[in-house]
Amino acid sequence: MILFIAVCSPSLFAFRFIAIFVSEMATLIAGTPWIFVSAASLCLSFSGPLTLNCNLVTQALTWLDSVMKVSWKLDTLGDFVIMRSNGQPVYNFCVTVDDATMAISHVIRAEEHLPNTLRQALIYKALGFPMPFFAHVSLILAPDRSKLSKRHGASATSVGQFREMGYLPQAMVNYLALLGWGDGTENEFFTIKQLVEKFSFGRVNKSGAVFDSTKLRWMNGQHLRALPFEELTKLIGERWKSTGLLTESEGPLIDEAVQLLKDGIDLVTDSDTALSNLLSYPLHATLSSPEGKPIVEDKLPEVSASLLAAYDSGELLGALKEGHAGWQRWVKGFGKTLQRKGKSLFMPLRVLLTGKLHGPDMGSSIILIHKAGKHGVVSPQAGFMTLRERFEALRQLDWEALNQDQPALESAATISN
Repeated sequence: MILFIAVCSPSLFAFRFIAIFVSEMATLIAGTPWIFVSAASLCLSFSGPLTLNCNLVTQALTWLDSVMKVSWKLDTLGDFVIMRSNGQPVYNFCVTVDDATMAISHVIRAEEHLPNTLRQALIYKALGFPMPFFAHVSLILAPDRSKLSKRHGASATSVGQFREMGYLPQAMVNYLALLGWGDGTENEFFTIKQLVEKFSFGRVNKSGAVFDSTKLRWMNGQHLRALPFEELTKLIGERWKSTGLLTESEGPLIDEAVQLLKDGIDLVTDSDTALSNLLSYPLHATLSSPEGKPIVEDKLPEVSASLLAAYDSGELLGALKEGHAGWQRWVKGFGKTLQRKGKSLFMPLRVLLTGKLHGPDMGSSIILIHKAGKHGVVSPQAGFMTLRERFEALRQLDWEALNQDQPALESAATISN
């Protein structure tokens, strides 16, 4: 027995009526095929006890995607189920009804969903719903141009993981927007407001874009340094306190530290390493390194002796109390005394005062280290060596043993309160 029900003006109400009617009659008509005909040249058939299929009558379906034009021959698709034998509707039917009843105007998703869109478009037509604008964008690719996945070494695959790694939301939005879109200029830095104003489907690329973690990191640094200074210091100050480097999250010392270190910070998490490096004093490793050897051989013990004398006399500490002007005046006089200038003056001073060959501005670093030792905002576990401890380490150095490549610096490297 075959029963035909014509749905000349398909609607959600009509389809719900059909579904309910089928469910109620299932026990009476088990094994009897039902065919539901709509005016959309599609058929919905009931085969078996409780399985509802969508039978295709049209030969081809074409819709104008906002990114690409899509035309699909339906003989390659075949009939498909929209309700399971247990009475549960399948994804493509549910999402179509859900989007239609919520009046969704645009459906933007990956090109992998094209087969789903084909089925959903047929269901839209069958139920008489207006079709939304579809936009299928290309996939994000790995460097080998395959689909990006964890097997490519991607350290994060969710937004939450990127946040934990120190990425800002606005940087992520900016970078992801540029994966397959551009405004036609060389500009790559956009605020969210600018992206909203400039975005158009007409400039979305049809080809896949490669995910470049180095580029994302750079872009995050640009957005981080573009933050208002108050917001930046709050963000990094709270980070330093939460990770146990500092006992306070705000104050003049935190402001000075952020100002000094911000150019070397691309991720919020980088601030931990930047501050730890500033506070540490790896003098032993530096002097023992191949890079440090030429500096040691350039009469570094003589520079150290003069520096210790300046510290013991209070001359250096007095200059540091005056800030940058006092520091610059002292350095100039110290260089004249030693008849040194430029690199031959600043490299020995940097090594002796910071324990490193490179770093942020030396004067600002030493002033900050001096203040940090007095204010007590650095946590004990931060590995901080105060200015006084550094000079005590210098005082105990056995330069003669160092020149003979002996492990003379071990005790100096472990000095602490």
